[in-house]
Amino acid sequence: MITGAHFLFYSANADADRVFFKDVLGWTSVDAGRGWLIFAMPPTEAAVHPANTPFVLDQDGDELLGAVLYLMCDDLASTLADLTSRGVSASTPGTAPWGRFATIKLPSGGSLGIYQPTHPTAI
Repeated sequence: MITGAHFLFYSANADADRVFFKDVLGWTSVDAGRGWLIFAMPPTEAAVHPANTPFVLDQDGDELLGAVLYLMCDDLASTLADLTSRGVSASTPGTAPWGRFATIKLPSGGSLGIYQPTHPTAI
């Protein structure tokens, strides 16, 4: 059956973002050839959210569901302090019914969500 999941990140500077995942986040990787790194990720869960408009990627006529990644942590304040000490730019944290959240900036200029959940988790 299903043995895993493979996320695709589309980046304006893939090489710099790969270095970020490897050196800043410390994710291990394998080289799939020509420096194309594939990263192991921490345990992952998924939720399906409603959308008012299509959030899809066209792949040969099939509409693949779009996705947004939020990294999860146990203590948002200490995680952001650690990341900013390594030169990562982070937004001001916010609070929602589901947890405390912020965004972190990748070298490409893109952002990832990060949050400390207050809801039950699947992992």
